[in-house]
Amino acid sequence: MRFTHETLPQRVVFAAGESPVAVAAEVEALGGSKVMLIASDREKELADPIAEEIPVVVRHEEVVMHVPVEVARRARQAAAGADILVSVGGGSTTGLAKAVAMTTGLPIVAVPTTYAGSEATNVWGLTEGETKRTGADDKVLPASVVYDAGLLTTLPGEMTVASGLNAMAHCVDSMWGPRTDPIDRALAQEGIRGLATGLPAVAEDSTGVEGIEQTLYGAYLAAVAFASAGSGMHHKMCHVLGGMFNLPHAQTHAVVLPYVLAFNAPHAPEAEARIAQAFGAVFRTRAASAGLAALRQVLDAPRALRDYGMPEEGIARAVDPIMKAIPANNPAPVTDESLTALLEAAWAGDPIT
Repeated sequence: MRFTHETLPQRVVFAAGESPVAVAAEVEALGGSKVMLIASDREKELADPIAEEIPVVVRHEEVVMHVPVEVARRARQAAAGADILVSVGGGSTTGLAKAVAMTTGLPIVAVPTTYAGSEATNVWGLTEGETKRTGADDKVLPASVVYDAGLLTTLPGEMTVASGLNAMAHCVDSMWGPRTDPIDRALAQEGIRGLATGLPAVAEDSTGVEGIEQTLYGAYLAAVAFASAGSGMHHKMCHVLGGMFNLPHAQTHAVVLPYVLAFNAPHAPEAEARIAQAFGAVFRTRAASAGLAALRQVLDAPRALRDYGMPEEGIARAVDPIMKAIPANNPAPVTDESLTALLEAAWAGDPIT
């Protein structure tokens, strides 16, 4: 066995119900005295108690899905005078903080309010026109993450499902990402088990802290694995579709995931076995796709890209940019025809065959 694995340096704090105090402690530990607090107006009630405990010099509320370059530019201008960033919100909020950190070098304390996982990666994304660009830069990795399950008790059920399946996509893509290694696969396998355990519990009781923490645990492991393994076919597809058609990020991932899993799994037996084992610990299944299907049925998961605004004629437009983005080492060979068929099925929400 020969491989090289790099673990990203980051402090992670689980503090259910204690995010204001925990964030203040992280800001102090990082030497911050002038905080730029990034939180959309939708997150105001969650961010206000945190704001009371930290030295905020600017509060920035303009948060937009997929981080348009003009939004990033305004946030970077607003950061003048700050020496640390605190983000309170989902992946779009964390992504905006990363865009600011990329050009300013300011450290980030991330406080997630969804299961997006962006807080645990050094991956950034910016959208210009219909094109979403992504890359990796250690400057954008949050220095600290504070997970407070209490902040997710009001997350709408539909968003919980989509966000949790977005985290599941991190696990699945990590099984065959361009830089994957045995450590990534082990983390991803445990992440799948954690998510498969936590998400049904959250679906049954959205205010249950135990289920939320189990889901956060799985989402964190998923993100750590993904940061190391890199973006595989699934994420490359979703980034193209999201940027091209302005589709909602988490729902797009939730829809596309079962189709990519079914496409790749027959060509990656070791990865398929790990995924099946992780789902089997919860759903007693012996097949990866069957395990994901069982979870999706419990959660009443998003089913079709057309439900989220993707035009049918967009399928043909998306094929070429997706083909150019898919890693060369994808387990299954991809052709224009096979990709078109996959996109058509995901657009319509056809049953997995």
